[in-house]
Amino acid sequence: MEALIAEHQKLSKSGTLSETLDDIQRIIDILVRARETAAATPEDTSVILTKLQNPVKSSFEDVRKDLEDVRKQQNKYAKLLDKKFKDKVLPQMEYDALSSQPARINRAIAMHLLREGQFSVASTFLTEATRKESLDTTDDLTMTGTEQDVGLDTLKSEDLRKQFGNMYYILHQMKNQRNLLPAIQWAREKREELAKRVSNLEFELGKLQFIWLFIGPHSGSPNSRPDLLLGRQRALDYARNELSHFRSRYFKELQQLCGAIAFCPNLEQSPYRRMFINNDAWDQIATAFTKEFCSLLGLSADSPLYIAATAGAIALPHFSKLEVIMKAKGTEWTTEHEIPSAQYNRAFNPSSDGSTTIRPVCRSTQWKPLQK
Repeated sequence: MEALIAEHQKLSKSGTLSETLDDIQRIIDILVRARETAAATPEDTSVILTKLQNPVKSSFEDVRKDLEDVRKQQNKYAKLLDKKFKDKVLPQMEYDALSSQPARINRAIAMHLLREGQFSVASTFLTEATRKESLDTTDDLTMTGTEQDVGLDTLKSEDLRKQFGNMYYILHQMKNQRNLLPAIQWAREKREELAKRVSNLEFELGKLQFIWLFIGPHSGSPNSRPDLLLGRQRALDYARNELSHFRSRYFKELQQLCGAIAFCPNLEQSPYRRMFINNDAWDQIATAFTKEFCSLLGLSADSPLYIAATAGAIALPHFSKLEVIMKAKGTEWTTEHEIPSAQYNRAFNPSSDGSTTIRPVCRSTQWKPLQK
């Protein structure tokens, strides 16, 4: 994999058409100048054309060499891809549970696009998906009922798009601008809902704002005395005005925040270093915010489509191996809810020895070992 990554980086840097475009632009400039000169002195046109032959020919040769180098690098990279990711035949399933649920699949795709902030793409996808279903079905009432059953109508609502738009605005301010105020304001507005979930998001946002005011918005190192003294006062003012109502529930945490003031000149050597100098703090608070935001919308923090695709990609090689073993042993599945335990054990746990009996797979959310 290292060789593939190295070749990809090399192709990204040198396998571009920038030099080719420069050579083509040089040819255009030569021809434009020659045309202007010929227009100014028509009696010298034949001489001008004669002088053009060598530079134009040389420039075209440079373009050819540039394209040849790019083609060689692309071919080399393609060979490495083919070597690393070999083409394999996917397992053939007689029963496809998703083939009869196109509306649900469309909803999962559209929801994924919305969650990723691709609002215009999601809108276009929903329009095309709905149009295709209306052409494929002759019963408009049935089609509309299907859309309502899987919630396609809710995805078309402007309110849901505004909700996700607000989420991405807050995340952008948080990650790129180091601005926690929009997130803090949102948490205050949702204080009752967050309290029902026993969430500490509002306090964690206020805590990070205190730390950011202490060491973040000032120039210099974390141990710079003028910066820390200025930040200390701003952080204290913020704590008095905004964090005092958390005293009863987060008294110990507030003590730790205020205790760092005593180590202000040498914060990096203090016991509070891990709290105040944490490079992952912003990513962690962004993840926590996304989780709570989606939870209040009745959604999981991670995209179900992404989880399903990831789980399928992990399981697919095992099932491909299982299919090969079953063909070699002449074993077949008798129903869609059964799996040969011996072949399953060889595919998913090659070191185990299972019997050849067929047992149904448990439908619970937890895996149970197959009995011999």
